[in-house]
Amino acid sequence: QVPPVESGGGSVQPGGSLRLSCAASLYTNTSYCMVWFRQAPEKEREGVAALARDGTSRYVDSVKGRFTIAQDYAKNTLYLQMNSLKPEDTAMYYCAARAWYDCYSGSWSQTRGILSWGQGTQVTVSS
Repeated sequence: QVPPVESGGGSVQPGGSLRLSCAASLYTNTSYCMVWFRQAPEKEREGVAALARDGTSRYVDSVKGRFTIAQDYAKNTLYLQMNSLKPEDTAMYYCAARAWYDCYSGSWSQTRGILSWGQGTQVTVSS
């Protein structure tokens, strides 16, 4: 299996925006639950946002209203639009695929059951 490949990370000031991309042709064209995770230094990896094939989306409370997960099926690419970034958003961001039904339960944000991880892209929010 070819793992997802993330890109788009970088350094921004608080209040800025970034758009992360995840190339995952093996997963985006079929019925998987696609998830963005992040891991800050010395913290556990946490689910940030998830997207099901039917458009159902899930977000962790800390990013609701600021982040948007979306998918371009023609380009086989998953996105995470991040606005109003805060220093606490600083982390390595990962794209992952999991079973489609996990998008409809609390399982979407768990690290167990991930079918494939990308290598991650670093996001740093600092003034």
